[in-house]
Amino acid sequence: MVAAKASSIVLQRTRKQRKLLKRKANVREKRKSAKAKKLEEKSNVTPLVTKYWFQRYDLFSKYDVGIKLDEEGWFSVTPEEIAASQAHRFAGAGVVIDAFAGVGGNAIQFAKVCHHVVAVEIDPKKVALASHNAKIYGVQDQIDFVVGDFFQLAPFLKGDVVFLSPPWGGPSYKAKENFTLDLLKPKDGHSLFQAAQEITPNIVMYLPRNVDVLQASELSWLSSPPLDIEVEENLVRGRLKGITVYFGDSKLCV
Repeated sequence: MVAAKASSIVLQRTRKQRKLLKRKANVREKRKSAKAKKLEEKSNVTPLVTKYWFQRYDLFSKYDVGIKLDEEGWFSVTPEEIAASQAHRFAGAGVVIDAFAGVGGNAIQFAKVCHHVVAVEIDPKKVALASHNAKIYGVQDQIDFVVGDFFQLAPFLKGDVVFLSPPWGGPSYKAKENFTLDLLKPKDGHSLFQAAQEITPNIVMYLPRNVDVLQASELSWLSSPPLDIEVEENLVRGRLKGITVYFGDSKLCV
């Protein structure tokens, strides 16, 4: 009886040890997998975007859930705090058109507070990334992603607000003492604004922090009568990141 009892205790210990070893092995495997994922992630971060990688949670708070960006996306996406603030002004708006959607930073935030978003992007690879990121935030059903050139599509688009965050020309924009609207890509700011005006007078432009604010403000005079305007400085962690200019109906810009 004593021998049988001792054998039973040894067997129980063996089972517990096996379970413990299995748990430890699973933990090691998860840590190994996470480490490999991080190394792979870092290997895809080029020297050009390393500084932005350290700001990844400012760009997307859900970055670790599986957010994906291409190289241009790292330095062109609107920081989430700023995108959320811009979207909040139009909470409850019908249709918002994001003319240069990129990897989806602004479209996602607009989709959280507005009824619907039409996100236009000329690069199909970016559209795939933006669509993936929208799923992570649970707003994919509120966004129609359209692959195309905004200037060609503008005459056929209908919306209540147009959001314009055109390419600034990469990180080199910072070297300009005074960033003028003709430096915007793919066309100058005047052409861009006029294309948006064909859709709605309610226009938002997200521009570099060193933009010529007076020149940007003068875009309001392209409309008759001139559009109402508000200029806003956008900061993250106390640092100026960009300038947002709001044109149009003051009821939407509360």
